[in-house]
Amino acid sequence: MTVLYIVLPLAVLLAACAVIGFIWAARQGQLDDLETPALRVVTDDDAGSGAWTAKAPTHPGPAAAKQPSE
Repeated sequence: MTVLYIVLPLAVLLAACAVIGFIWAARQGQLDDLETPALRVVTDDDAGSGAWTAKAPTHPGPAAAKQPSE
């Protein structure tokens, strides 16, 4: 029963922080346009401009240096 004296105020504080965060995000315009970022992925024609493009290694690496023993 005494644990409720700790958990209940923490739950109320966490809920208040969530509400304050939501109000801040809504006032800053974070929730204004929810459709354009999702559609931008579909209509993106520039496939090679991202930072995650796969590139061939410039050197063979340690795996290629090992010779199979027969």
